[in-house]
Amino acid sequence: MEEQRPKFPSEEVELPSRGVLYPKDNPLSSGKIEMKYMTAKEEDILTNQNYIKNGTVIDKLLQSLIVTKVNFADLLIGDKNAIMIAARVLWYGKDYTFEYKNEEVTIDLSLLEPVNFDEEAVKDGKNEFYFTLPKSGTEISYKYLTHLDEIKITKELKGLKKINKHANPELTTRLKFMVLSVDGSYEQKDIRNFVDNYFLAVDSRAFREHVSRTQPDVILEFEHDGEDGFEEGVRIPIGVNFFWPDV
Repeated sequence: MEEQRPKFPSEEVELPSRGVLYPKDNPLSSGKIEMKYMTAKEEDILTNQNYIKNGTVIDKLLQSLIVTKVNFADLLIGDKNAIMIAARVLWYGKDYTFEYKNEEVTIDLSLLEPVNFDEEAVKDGKNEFYFTLPKSGTEISYKYLTHLDEIKITKELKGLKKINKHANPELTTRLKFMVLSVDGSYEQKDIRNFVDNYFLAVDSRAFREHVSRTQPDVILEFEHDGEDGFEEGVRIPIGVNFFWPDV
C-alpha cells in the first residue's frame, strides 16, 4: 500500500497580469498560482548564506513555496512581486516594520494596490506594447521583463564589469532587454545602437515612467511624513528580513 503523504495547506494568489501575457498552454495563463504554507524547509532557505550572498534567497524561497507546476523563469517581474507580497502576508502577517531615515516605519502590506494594468492594451496575447518617445518622436515597441530576463541582465552586467570595473551600465542594459523594436526594426544591432547613442535622457525618463504606470505589478511604495517634510512614493525596502525579521 502506497504511503499517503500529508497535503500541505495552500492558498491561491491572483497575478496582477491576470494571466493574459502568457501563452494559453502555460499554467500561468490562468491568472492564479497556488502556494503552500511555509515550513522549516523554507526557513532553512532563508538562512542559507550562499543564497543570501549571491542574492538568490528570495527567488529560492518562492520557488519552494509555489505548488503550481510552472517554469519560474517565465514569471513576469510584477507577478513575482505579487507572489512575494502574498507570501509575506500569508505567513508572517500584514504588518511590515523597517527603518527609514532613522525612523521606525510600519506599513500594512495587505493595503498595497496593484498597478492599473489595462488588459485591452494586449494584442493577440503578445507581450509587446508600443510607445512614441515624446521628444524624438521615435516609435518603439517593448515588453515587460520576466525573471529569465533579469537573470540575463545580471549575467550581462557581470560580464561588462569584468571588462570595465568602473562601468555601471545597468539602465542601458535593462533598456536593451525591454525594447523590442525601434521605428519598426527588430534588429538587435539597431536597438543597441539606438539605446547607446540616440535614446535621449528625457525620452528615457518618460518611457520608464510610462512602464511603471502601466505594467502589471504591485505598487511597492509608501508615503512618509517625516520631520523633513512629506514624501510620496518612497520605495519599500525588501531584503531577507522582509520574510524573517530575526535574520
